[in-house]
Amino acid sequence: MPQQTFDHDEVRLVMAASPKELYELIADVTRMHEFSPEVVACKWLGGATGPAVGARFAARNKFSKGPAIGNKCVITALEPGRKVSWTRTEPFGGTVEWTYEFLPHEQGTEVVESYTTLVPVSRFGWVIISFFSSPERAKVQREGMERTLERIRAHVESS
Repeated sequence: MPQQTFDHDEVRLVMAASPKELYELIADVTRMHEFSPEVVACKWLGGATGPAVGARFAARNKFSKGPAIGNKCVITALEPGRKVSWTRTEPFGGTVEWTYEFLPHEQGTEVVESYTTLVPVSRFGWVIISFFSSPERAKVQREGMERTLERIRAHVESS
């Protein structure tokens, strides 16, 4: 099985909403299932009731094949109106940091969704990914990111 490069990617989309509004929406990770095509649910863990650096949450993701898979995340950065980041670490799946940045734009806000791999996926991890998702995971991941931003834009622009 060919191993992929899964180091970093980002997508951008301008939305007719303020950076503050978008930050508040995305920092509440319990709503991510409304936007991401793969996220089924998110809930705060360990007594956390909202976003804070160090707060933990559990996510369940549904891929193209197989059951929903759980993972645990930790909020790593919160800059109101500017940025939200969290890491996701899984056995054999490495550690990935997800970031949403909110850049002022003449038409509202440019939202940048990105991931950066901090610890690479193991060879065994790629076998698991290929079984539950696709051997072309990086392509599927990018398409999901694009759909996520499109859904967020539809939500904020219809409000």
